[in-house]
Amino acid sequence: MLSIPTIDSIRMTGLCRALLMNSKHCLLVGPTGTGKSLQLNQLLKQEFDNEEWAYYQLGFSAQTSANQTERIIDGSMEKKRKGVYGPGLGKEGVIFVDDLNMPQREKYGAQPPIELLRQWMDYGGWYDIDTPERDFRKLINVRFAGAMGPPGDGRNSISSRYIRHFNVLYIEPYNDDSLKYIFSTVMDWLFVAKASPPFPQPVQGMKDSIVSNTIHIYQEAMKTFRPTPAKSHYTYNLRDVSKIFQGIAKSSAKAITTEDDILKLWAHECLRVFQDRLISQDDRDIF
Repeated sequence: MLSIPTIDSIRMTGLCRALLMNSKHCLLVGPTGTGKSLQLNQLLKQEFDNEEWAYYQLGFSAQTSANQTERIIDGSMEKKRKGVYGPGLGKEGVIFVDDLNMPQREKYGAQPPIELLRQWMDYGGWYDIDTPERDFRKLINVRFAGAMGPPGDGRNSISSRYIRHFNVLYIEPYNDDSLKYIFSTVMDWLFVAKASPPFPQPVQGMKDSIVSNTIHIYQEAMKTFRPTPAKSHYTYNLRDVSKIFQGIAKSSAKAITTEDDILKLWAHECLRVFQDRLISQDDRDIF
């Protein structure tokens, strides 16, 4: 996956690295499309997957159970001695939990997978559900990293008794300068590096206009088309912007030879991503 580093993402990665290296738990919180999972995944693959470190990943959903969570983590650990488990010989471990606040609440308001992880935070382990004796399994040499969106849209709030164990870092949505830098870099890659042969110079000259106008349409769509009970799906985020550029990336220099060609393609992708979500003719006309 193409990743464009920005000042904010470099700072956040540096903070997460320092926390994990010092056996602290970190939790990234932010809106959809701000790159929380991508940043942590890249950091863990590059720096915590070697002879000294091991990282494990699991993603929560509304249907995730405590038993599933325990079996996934236990299956990745090795026995050190009786009742004590951990990463491979001589290694430290990082367990990355994506969409941490997705599990559904039970009748009394608890989220069983999260309560299981909190049990490790408080007591260092949990009870083995696959043995009749239910022996206590102690997990050592691990720390947790998590990513989650704000409560809402199927996500729940997490109990303060669990959150208190984390160093919580909030990721702000990208500002206009960062967005233009990211997608301008993507367009440079598309027009020159990826294309063979490269796109004609007049088409390449449209890069800045395409990027700035795409961001403008995205911001106007968020202001104009607000979600309501009848239009709850009127939600836009940076993934929608990236889909426009993904659509443009499927073109080739053979098909796109003039400025009009790239403008038609860009307009088509904007209609596909933004207008196709609108359910009334009035909204479509406004767009």
